[in-house]
Amino acid sequence: MANLIEYDDEKKIFHLHNKNISYLIAVEKGDTLSHLYFGKRIRKYNSNQKYPNLDRGFSGNLPGSLDRGFSRDTLPKEYSSDGEMDYHTPATIVQHEDGDQSLFLVFDHYRIQDGKPKLNGLPSTYVENKEEAQTLTITLRDKYGDLEYDLRYTIYRDRPVITRSVQIKNSGSQVHYLKKVASMQMDFVNKEFDVISLPGAHANERQINRAKVDPGIKVFSSCRGASSHQMNPFIALVDKDTDEDNGQAYGFAMVYSGNHKFEVEKDQIKQTHLVIGINDYNFCWKLKPGRTFQTPEVIMVYSDLGLNKMSRIFHNLTGERIIPARYRKQIKPILLNSWEAMTFNINEDKLKKLVNEAQDLGIEMFVVDDGWFGNRDDDNSSLGDWYVNKKKFPNGLSKFIEYVHKKGMKFGLWFEPEMISLDSTLYSLHPDYLMQVPSRKPSPCRNQYVLDFSRKDVRENIFDQIDNLLSSNKIDYIKWDMNRHISDIYSLKLSADQQGEVCHRYILGLYEFLDKLTRKYPNILFESCSGGGGRFDLGMAYYMPIDWTSDNTDAAARMKIQYGTSLVYPPSLMTAHVSDIPNGGTGRTISLSTRSAVAMSAVFGYELDLTKLKKEEIEEIRSQINFYKQIRKIIQFGVFYRLKSPFDGIQAAWMFVSDDQKKAVVMSFNFFGSAQPVVTKTLLKGLNPEFDYKEVKSGQVYGGDELMNFGLFDPIVKEDYSSKIYYLEKVN
Repeated sequence: MANLIEYDDEKKIFHLHNKNISYLIAVEKGDTLSHLYFGKRIRKYNSNQKYPNLDRGFSGNLPGSLDRGFSRDTLPKEYSSDGEMDYHTPATIVQHEDGDQSLFLVFDHYRIQDGKPKLNGLPSTYVENKEEAQTLTITLRDKYGDLEYDLRYTIYRDRPVITRSVQIKNSGSQVHYLKKVASMQMDFVNKEFDVISLPGAHANERQINRAKVDPGIKVFSSCRGASSHQMNPFIALVDKDTDEDNGQAYGFAMVYSGNHKFEVEKDQIKQTHLVIGINDYNFCWKLKPGRTFQTPEVIMVYSDLGLNKMSRIFHNLTGERIIPARYRKQIKPILLNSWEAMTFNINEDKLKKLVNEAQDLGIEMFVVDDGWFGNRDDDNSSLGDWYVNKKKFPNGLSKFIEYVHKKGMKFGLWFEPEMISLDSTLYSLHPDYLMQVPSRKPSPCRNQYVLDFSRKDVRENIFDQIDNLLSSNKIDYIKWDMNRHISDIYSLKLSADQQGEVCHRYILGLYEFLDKLTRKYPNILFESCSGGGGRFDLGMAYYMPIDWTSDNTDAAARMKIQYGTSLVYPPSLMTAHVSDIPNGGTGRTISLSTRSAVAMSAVFGYELDLTKLKKEEIEEIRSQINFYKQIRKIIQFGVFYRLKSPFDGIQAAWMFVSDDQKKAVVMSFNFFGSAQPVVTKTLLKGLNPEFDYKEVKSGQVYGGDELMNFGLFDPIVKEDYSSKIYYLEKVN
């Protein structure tokens, strides 16, 4: 097969390319690695063009050189360091044993290999055969020292995707302190960008924000020990006219669940400088002689047809090369979760009543949420004590699981393994397991504290507890929660000069734990959660193929949350539940049909007390469940298109199309009723213009071209937050 990576030894240019994209790197004067291009495919780079040399005032030149026209300060580079007269935000900062922070990275050698190597201790995208991708490793070395930086680039053969990461090796005899190590850098010339990010808050995650890139530095980051509700580890750089279906979009997402930092700098000559990696806030890694440090992976995608195409690239990659392969085409069951129905107030008899109702409606899995373990009657105790509460389950959990299974449903259980309560057996035996600064009182949040998952002994204790439970009970599903962020950052097992490693070691410990657990129990379906979407990222998706999108189940709020989430993450990764009204978070009352339409736009479930519903509500839910079973393959495995943004505040619409374009599901929403409504239409996408489609419920037939160009008139309904679902099938 044709090579995806070529090196012109005469021109000293690397060309990474496939049928969609090209990426060009040059070795310039002083063995400086420069960035030339990332974008739409170039068949062959024949030109001798390199970045123009120009004497720039107050921009330094190469050591020992009188050539004032060559400056590493203004040259677009692949990776920059502190201390080389490059005044941009550096990709790396290192402090040596003598306190010096100078680093001068120069090109040393390269290697091209088929396939894609795994990252040591970190999740990453993968390949299923060596022909699927090629990997370029460019080694930079410190001209005056003993550090080596391996810049790793993997390009997929059939995807407009390049992944990047960096490995640093200490090949000398002295200790070096890595104070900042980014996973990638990229510099753009002659581009006027907007930057799109996904800020938010607990119960208000991933709200789309778009802003012009002006002179100065914009930072998008988390320092909470998790990828966070507040700023998701993703940005897109887009042309000012880019919309859902037109214009260039460069998307960047980290495969990482901890502290992250995206820095976008527009410099003095209007070049855009991008640096992405672990947040250097309170970070310092002691790199001993002979040791290496591996950064997390960054995924870069390019779209020349707007944001919808960018999202589809991310969705396909996530579903096919990030989540575990065994889940790739696994239908996710419709579940009922006990939390909003009963909170902590659960027992076997009450739960059985819910199970009976769920079975009658055709629900496929029953999940017992918080309150089943230790002495857990509220959130003040028992985290860390992963044994069954005998008062609530006097016959043992296995008997209740057997009851659920006999009803034809799967069984799921909630855990929060990274946390500890002061009122717990675990704390009484191992108070040192709690993450805490010596001689200071740790800070509670939700009446709980953080276990030091950077420690192997802590992880082994929790693993053994969970392993004992899973090995003696037939559990089909685990909801893994994390209901606070990290504080009191200190590990009693690390030396004083290694305390800057704690947050990253915590994440590495978490990944080790998840790898071990999911390998031992490959048939359990794992759902990630962190107070909803506080750790909704591709690092967690590598181990868990679904993620609780938000604790906010209000349908109106969820439209924005799920819409923003879809910029990067596929609907098959999102879980969404129908909850009771008035909504516990917003107090809003929205119809059952609209609540279900929003929740059906993801992996579908319920979280309410079925025993308290009216007969007509029960029958409506029965109908919803039957309908979702008809369409869920399209929802969970189809192609997703955004049609109307809820951020415009008037309407929302999106749709799902089967791979063969023979079926489609459209969800449209109107926010407010009006005495004088404006007539609107929704134009569909992704259909075959040559096909005719029948709308299953109405029997109406439309041409694919008609639906995409003329569209559908939106229904006029005199109520707030109305919804309409269209189910389209090709007419044979």
